Order: sequence, then C-alpha cells, then structure tokens
Amino acid sequence: KQLKAKPLPSTSGEKKDPDQKEGSPAPKPDDIDESEIPDLVLWHWQDPRLQSQQQVEERWDASYSYLSLYRPGEKKFIRLADDNLRQVTLGSKSDLAIGRDQSPYELEFSLTGASYQDIYVIDLKTGERKLALKKNRWSFGLSPDTRYLLYYQDGHFFSYELATDQSYNLTAGLPASFADEDVDYNVKLLPDIPFGWSKDSRYVLLYDGWDVWQVEARGRQGLNLTGNGVKDQIRYQRRFILDPEEKGIDLSQPQYFLTYGEWNKKQGLTRIEAARKTVKLLFFEDAQFNRLLKAKRADRYLFTRETYRDFPDFYAANALLQNATRITEANPQQKEFLWSSGVRLIDYVSAKGKKLQAALFLPAAFEEGRKYPTIVYIYERLSQNLNRYFLPTANGFNKSYYTSQGYAVLMPDITYVLNDPGRSAVWCVLPALEAAIASGVVDGQRVGLQGHSWGGYQTAFLITQTEAFRAAAAGAPLTNMISMYSSIYWNTGIANQAIFESTQGRFTGGYWENPEAYIRNSPVFNAQKVKTPLLLLHNDKDGAVDFNQGIEYYNTLRRLKKPVVMLEYVGENHGLQKPANQKDYTVRMKEFFDHFLMDKPAPDWWEKGIPYLQLKDHLKDRVRQLKASPAETKPAVPPDKE
Repeated sequence: KQLKAKPLPSTSGEKKDPDQKEGSPAPKPDDIDESEIPDLVLWHWQDPRLQSQQQVEERWDASYSYLSLYRPGEKKFIRLADDNLRQVTLGSKSDLAIGRDQSPYELEFSLTGASYQDIYVIDLKTGERKLALKKNRWSFGLSPDTRYLLYYQDGHFFSYELATDQSYNLTAGLPASFADEDVDYNVKLLPDIPFGWSKDSRYVLLYDGWDVWQVEARGRQGLNLTGNGVKDQIRYQRRFILDPEEKGIDLSQPQYFLTYGEWNKKQGLTRIEAARKTVKLLFFEDAQFNRLLKAKRADRYLFTRETYRDFPDFYAANALLQNATRITEANPQQKEFLWSSGVRLIDYVSAKGKKLQAALFLPAAFEEGRKYPTIVYIYERLSQNLNRYFLPTANGFNKSYYTSQGYAVLMPDITYVLNDPGRSAVWCVLPALEAAIASGVVDGQRVGLQGHSWGGYQTAFLITQTEAFRAAAAGAPLTNMISMYSSIYWNTGIANQAIFESTQGRFTGGYWENPEAYIRNSPVFNAQKVKTPLLLLHNDKDGAVDFNQGIEYYNTLRRLKKPVVMLEYVGENHGLQKPANQKDYTVRMKEFFDHFLMDKPAPDWWEKGIPYLQLKDHLKDRVRQLKASPAETKPAVPPDKE
C-alpha cells in the first residue's frame, strides 16, 4: 500500500467567529509549535522581486506607510497611495499631486534592469487618478507651483502640465543634445541630469553635458547661459545648493557652478547671474573644489580646495570668492611623512581609436631621468583624480601609501564596447601603460596591476591577455561571467542579470543569446594563458561578488599550476571592515608587490603557503612583528639604484 500525505483541511466550510467582522482575516491558530513549521522559502517565477530581495527589504515592506490626507472642512479621509501606487508627491498650493506606479514593470526591472513607471495626476479633493504618462522611464520632479512635471523621453526633455494634460517639448528646437554621450551602458539615450526648476516655475535649468541652459516652461525659448562649454571643452558639472531649504532655483540671485576642464583636469567655480545674463569664472586651477557653503545672514562663503598634496582645507571669502583666507589646517601630521613629488597628465589613444587620458602620480623623492616601479590601478574612468587628495588608509591599495614608498601610480581611463567589458579594459589600459613608459617615469619591466570589484574583474582578465605586468592583485573579482550573470547580489537581494544588461556589465542580453561574448570576456575561460603571479582577495560573506567567483578562478589557476594565492577574511563582506583585517591585507599586498617589483625576498606565505593547523600561530607572529617594526618614513630604494 502507498503511504499518502494527509491533505490539509479546507477552510472554506469553517464556521466564522460571530464577533469577527466581515472581510477581516481569520485569526491565526496559536497552537502550532515553531519546531513543526518547515524552514521553507518558496521562489516563484512570477515573483516581481526575488525572495532574496524581499528578505533584504522585509522591514521596509512591513513598516511601509501609505500617504493619506484628511480634509477637516469636509470631514473626509482620502487614501492617496496603495500597494501598487506607492509613491505620491505633493506640491505646494495645489489640489493636484503626482503618483508613480511601478508595479506593471517591476518584474521586468528585476530581470533586465529596465525601470519604468506609470505616472498619475491625483485630485486631492476626491482622490481620483488620471493617467498622465504611460511607461515613463525618467521623471525629475514637480515645478514649485505644482503646475508642471519635468520628464525625459527619447532624447528630449518635456514639461507636462497637470491641469491640462498637455506635454511640451523643451529641447526639440535647441542646438544641443541632452542625452548623456559619455555613459556606455546598454541603455539608449540616457539623460544628462537637469539642475532643476526655477523658484517662480517659469524656467527649468538643463544640462547638455557641457553648458547650462535656461529653458522656458513650455519650451517657447531656450538660452545657453554659459555658452563656451562645448567650444572650450569645459563642463559646468554641478550647481552648489547654498540654501538647504530652497524651493526651486532663485534666478534673481547669483548661482555657483563647479567647472571642470575635460582635457586639462582643472577645476574652478563659475558665478552665473541669470537675471543680468552675466557669467564670471571666479577661478580655474590645478585643484579640486568640492564644497561651497554660504552664511545664512551674511554675504560670506566657505569653500574647500585640494590638490594631490594639499588636504581639502576650508577657505573663507566674499561673494566673488576673492581674498580667500585659509581657516583650517586639518592634516598637519602630513609634514612628517613622505608624499608624491608631483603628478602628470598622460594623453593616449585606445586600441579602438578613442582619445583618453591617465593620471600618473610620481613617487616621493622623484628624480628626473630615473625609472620607477609602478602600480597601475584600474576601475573605469580615473584620470579625473589628477588633482584629488588621497588620504592614506590601510585597506589594501592606497595611492598615497605606495607613492610614499617609492612607487609611481598610474590611473588610466577605460571606456567600453558593448559585449566586451574585459577586452575593452585591454584596449584602454595597455596603450595607457605604453604612453606612461614613454614618459620616462615608468620602468616597463617592473609594473604591477591592481583593482577591486569591477577593477578586480578587469585585473583578473587583463593577465589572461598580456604579459605586461610582473604581478597583479585582484580584489573581489568577477571571474566567470556566465555563472555571475545569474548569481545574486546578496547585499540587496537582486539578481546580477539587471546589472549585466542595463549598467556596469555592458552586455546586450543573457549568455544564451551571446555565449561567445560571455566566454571571451571571462577570466576563467582564458586562465590557461595566465603567466602573471596573482594575489587574489575574496571573502566568504561577499554580498556583491559571490565568493564562488574567487573560488572558481583560484581552483582553475591551481589546476593549471599557475602561481596564485587567495586571501579569505572570514566573515567579511565586499570590503574589509575589521581593522586587523585591513592592516593584514595592506601589508601582504605590499610584501607581494615589493617582492616582484623591487626584488625583495618573497614572504613565506607566498613562497610556501601556511598549513591550516599553523595558521593561528602564523597570524600571531605577524601581529607581533608589525607591533615591533618601526614606522616607515623613507621611500623604498628602486632596484636600479641599490
């Protein structure tokens, strides 16, 4: 006889509690012991969000509040938001509001990263909804008077008038493109992010990637306020918000914009008086200016200024930022340490013919005519860091630490071709290295490579394509693009599929659609070509790049008998948080590069490994040695000078 599971009793014929209200849920039985409840998570193919994402967002879901209003005069309660239309934005002095419903597109967003929403106009008197925009991808908020909604579609900005249900194209007649031409994701015509509405709602300030445009709310006219952005290759990147309580941009008052030179990397601040149609570049230097503050009741300003060697201290000045006085010295201890001797901007052309740049930081005590061991640090575009101050840290690689120890550091730009993220890195990094070697600073025989996360992926891939690097250190790298595609980004609970198809992965579809692209850009499928010693970091609780990515590459290289050591810091996520782990990783990476690039003795852990039963003693010994060793104050001597 077959054993049959006893079916669960139907609840359709249950007698109702006479005190239970109609429509309210039946009370849950309290006679079930916790040990009898299965430990189950049920994953369904039609779940709009993965179960893992729902678990990460459980608290937010359970405590979500639905915006409602009460009209005392009418003694009327109106619920504005519900389970589908969750986001409601109220304006000011208006009986209309905007609601956003993402529910019809939530599953598609989870799968591919394509994010859409239906936008409704809500009547606050009745709660009635009217569909305004169907399947909208980008919207940027209401005008201060709640008359218009700014949105973007197919390369153009529009204003939508709530009361009349009319849309107005704001940019069709303007001689500029407002699509972001620098982003190379698999998304067509991403918008350049606008600066926002004017305080009186008559205008919107738009950005074309270079200049600032003042455009009338119905698109009847548009004025390029700055005028020289494209011509002089200057980007007016950011407007400083000086009043945190502002309700729109007050065009009767001067506005300050961060100004950036695309090819010289200079930064400055520009003052625009829209009412007078005047633009004044206040300063433009080999520096960065990332903060600007204004006194609430006085015409006094504070700003920060930093360079590769100058900490971002505060300066006080007048409205034209003249006669600035430095008022802080927040990092005086830097005087006690060696620092980079300078920085150079390297121009080069990628293998695909694209004009790019790299920042080359010189080592401390640099001597012209001498070549130096160099670390190439990679991620995506990095040349904009030319004038950035890097605070020394102990958490793996740090530019300031390595330049103080006699290394040059190269940070190149990487741009991408769709379906070839790994090969794109090869096409950009190797020409950058060649140009840096040609500068006379870099010793081409003593070059290391380092990157973390996406930079770790490119590091792991580059060493399958070239022997240009004498050693490489890859932190938390993606290594198998096929298995990574369908893995989970555990920190958020989402699948990596959306990242691969809509953002950083830069693939145009899943691996079944283009398996060759996934294979040719995966380090594990090219591991047989590796000849570069590799230091690999991957932590067991990595919630961004799954631990198995590191395991796959390590085991593949080990099977091929390639020189590789993997560091796993138990319990750590994508980046190291425990100070002891940060310090240990920093020191081991430095020992690794010093051995291969400066001919220092190989550390035992690299040369022989450490048996697990001896690991605790090994770690204790290293802590003792670090405590006993004096702080390094002199740069390492390059091998050719010893």
